[in-house]
Amino acid sequence: MSQATQPRWRSMQTDETRRVEAVLRTTFPRSDAYRFNSASIRVRVIDATFEGKSNEEREAMVEPLLEQLPESTQADIMNLATYTPAEIASAPPPLWNIEFEDPSPSML
Repeated sequence: MSQATQPRWRSMQTDETRRVEAVLRTTFPRSDAYRFNSASIRVRVIDATFEGKSNEEREAMVEPLLEQLPESTQADIMNLATYTPAEIASAPPPLWNIEFEDPSPSML
């Protein structure tokens, strides 16, 4: 019997990143976050409503939710990636999503 393994980034989640996810999931159910290092939180949001929108437009849709978080948490969000389900399923997948799924070792 085999066991399903979780992506490494799941072990990098904290109470703070779970709060980020909770806030985002009120509007974007497919939202993930983890603390990459002591100074950086990575956030990924996947939603069909991003289709046809620029990165700036997508971020403008997400930012009002992030503004509900404490300023210290907001300041640590260094990477915000917004994708459509089709972009995630594409071959090859977006490079930053590969890095999100399997984070490189941090220099900090």
